[in-house]
Amino acid sequence: MKRLPICLLLLGLAACQRETPAPQASQAPTSPPADQAQTAPPAQVALKDVIERDPRYIVGISYPQGVDKYPGLAAELQRYAQAARGELMQAVDGLAGEKPSAPYDLSLAFSLLAETPQVVSVAANGSSYTGGAHGNPLVARFVWLPQRNELLQAGNLIADKDGWRAVSDAVREQLHASLSQRIDGDDIEPAERAEMLKSGLKMIDEGSGPDAGNFSQFEPVIDAAGRITALRFVFPPYQVGPYSDGVQTAEVPASVLLPHVAEAYRGLFAAPGA
Repeated sequence: MKRLPICLLLLGLAACQRETPAPQASQAPTSPPADQAQTAPPAQVALKDVIERDPRYIVGISYPQGVDKYPGLAAELQRYAQAARGELMQAVDGLAGEKPSAPYDLSLAFSLLAETPQVVSVAANGSSYTGGAHGNPLVARFVWLPQRNELLQAGNLIADKDGWRAVSDAVREQLHASLSQRIDGDDIEPAERAEMLKSGLKMIDEGSGPDAGNFSQFEPVIDAAGRITALRFVFPPYQVGPYSDGVQTAEVPASVLLPHVAEAYRGLFAAPGA
């Protein structure tokens, strides 16, 4: 019988829970600087699924099989999971021994998106509930370069302002179009539509300005030859839209990125028109 991932079961439990004030958008814990490839691999890290139950809280964390063959990547995933669990347990400690009306919970699933000799991509998705209207979304992406033993980070991939302007323009164009389509799909009065559009455009523009920090979460789109043809930038709830809009994405093709990609990483990308 095929075993369901732990976090899918826990996500189902969490979905039955309550409503709370909107939390701030989650960010991946800060990773060590990656301006240079690491020269020696870190110690082996054994990633094990986690499930904890207590009258006050529930924790469920799952990892893709085999990803710990990349020790540096495994360490990054473990660090992110431990940080998320640490925040949950800090909230549990704040209960001072009292039992909450609904158990606090952490549900976090890591999944393998792509694996080539040059690039390994992992997604982290989940939520952490510590009271209120809904859980705090957990959204992170990890792009590991096995041959460089390095976590690829936005600020190293593109270092100049012109590059981030190009990315910002491409992302905003897509997110603006998606917003208009969503609003047009609703049967609302023109005045209300205009107000929703104004508010939505403001959130998009504030969350997608030409700065590497706004584009820290991304996943590569890879062709049959193992080259990156685009980057799909991922925006957690609240960054470019309200919680109800969920996670949003926008793809920027290699043709836009390559003129601004640092020399060390250009070989990862497919040449335009190839």
